[in-house]
Amino acid sequence: MVFGLARRELTPRVPLRPGEGEKGHLTSLEGLAALSLDALSSVAYGPEAIVLVLVAAGTGALNATLPITLAIAFLLAVLVVSYTQVIAVHPDGGGAYAVSKHDLGPAFSQLAAASLVVDYVLTVAVSLAAGADSLVSAFPSLGKDKLVVCLVGLALLTAVNLKGVAESARVLMLPMALFVVAILGVIAFGLLRPHPLAVVGAAQPVHASEALGVLLILKAFSSGCSALTGVEAIANAVPAFRTPRVPRAQRTELMLGALLGLMLVGLAVLIHHHHVAPRGGVTVLAQLTAAALGSGWLYYAVNLIVTLVLLLAANTSFGGLPVLMSLLARDHRLPHLFGLRAERPVYRYGVVTVALAAALLLLAVDADTHRLIPLYAIGVFIGFTLSQVGLVRYWTTSRPPGWRHRAPVNAIGALLTTVALVILLTTKFLEGAWIVVIVVPLMMLLFSRIQRYYTRVGRELGLGRIPGPPRGRAGSLVIVPLGEVSKLAQHALSAAVALGDEVVAVAVHHDPDKTRALREAWERWDPGVRLDVIDSPHRSLVQPLVEYVREAARDGRQIAVLIPEVEPRHRRYEILQNQRGLLLATVLRARTDVVVCMLPYRLTV
Repeated sequence: MVFGLARRELTPRVPLRPGEGEKGHLTSLEGLAALSLDALSSVAYGPEAIVLVLVAAGTGALNATLPITLAIAFLLAVLVVSYTQVIAVHPDGGGAYAVSKHDLGPAFSQLAAASLVVDYVLTVAVSLAAGADSLVSAFPSLGKDKLVVCLVGLALLTAVNLKGVAESARVLMLPMALFVVAILGVIAFGLLRPHPLAVVGAAQPVHASEALGVLLILKAFSSGCSALTGVEAIANAVPAFRTPRVPRAQRTELMLGALLGLMLVGLAVLIHHHHVAPRGGVTVLAQLTAAALGSGWLYYAVNLIVTLVLLLAANTSFGGLPVLMSLLARDHRLPHLFGLRAERPVYRYGVVTVALAAALLLLAVDADTHRLIPLYAIGVFIGFTLSQVGLVRYWTTSRPPGWRHRAPVNAIGALLTTVALVILLTTKFLEGAWIVVIVVPLMMLLFSRIQRYYTRVGRELGLGRIPGPPRGRAGSLVIVPLGEVSKLAQHALSAAVALGDEVVAVAVHHDPDKTRALREAWERWDPGVRLDVIDSPHRSLVQPLVEYVREAARDGRQIAVLIPEVEPRHRRYEILQNQRGLLLATVLRARTDVVVCMLPYRLTV
């Protein structure tokens, strides 16, 4: 999440300095700023998604925007109440992946993980595309460069997150407060004006292509459900709050629900009040802003604030997805490298994965927000449904005090989110949702195959079992490939003598004169180490050494091959160095079971 927290998963990254204690954790207002920007910023594209669907039935059909928004607000209220219960039951964080793994089993946890990965990537793409739309509304000259704007914003977010810069919740409070004040101001001033103060954007002819029926209303509802993304964020970061954590997190969840519901309904009323229809080059929110505040500096200020908040909302995934991928790596469902952290507390492989996936998605849809919306809410509602079903199972199996009154709330939430999910899949399937239907099972298959591989490897390595005593004959042999007598040879043999019981230097030559010169130099040096020279008439270096090592390993001794390597002072000179040592190491690892070590000799010039 923004502030370095996982939006939907367990592990908040809240660095505490010595002596900070609870000061490093969130108050209710700080939690609202750190964990709610994704949800609150969805008002920039949620209501517009409804309008764009309804306008297919003509401008008169836009009157249905308000009742559809009220239905979405009702679903929001049910979700908020349900997640306050998730907070109470899972005070250590209630991400859909963790809840599913705990209460529903491995298959459902894989489904939750796959849907969350899709959702995280779409969060970046949708937020950046919507932010670019808002910026273009204020500066139309950027309209042709919208994709470039998105990719520049993505590059900036990637660079910041690779550096491991974690935002402070107190810093995020300012843009959140400005955003909320701006949206509520647009609603208040807009409702006070009987007519729009200004009109922006190019007029577009509206041709009714279908009737306002149940199917169109369901399509509009499913599009508007994109405004509910991020509602679960607070429930997944309960450990980030100050004590008492559960009441603070529940209070923050209720505050989020009240603010989001107020803004959604208020904008829907304003759309109805001013009869707003889609216009070219501007967003619906920009039209409402111009109608309420005019087209002066306030109009530009609001659009810039919306752009900033959407950019911060896109940063959500850079905090959440790498953490989720690290959890999957820990559970052996993704390569273990996704669990590695750099010197800074950053999962760099996860950050790069988010950036590449979002960039490919933006390129595929040409940064068109409305082509992304059909894909967006499906992953979210899969997580909603699994969380609610998991909690119902918890109530019915654990049966703590009061479970009979609480279980129906989550059961209703599970029912409503399931219905919404079915509506999303059926109405958006041909508009692009089929991609998610294909990608999610493929990701589940990938998780399963990776886990199966690690299980086989663990079985073969005997992980978790006490092995027998070490085998092999006493004494070890260190083989050092060398070409000539030099300080590099001295460096390598000094290390080899310290490592093994017996050391032998091996040289490969095809020229008898060079062989004779090497032996004479070796006798003058007399390092106390045996020198074996292999004749290679075909001028091959690697194969003769591999055969020599194989022959030495036949008696069962522990063999180590120490390969000295010159390391230049500056990286730009690496290409000038001989790479035969790296090639030899690669072949030895592939064809033998000996220990292969690379010994660097660092140049000072």
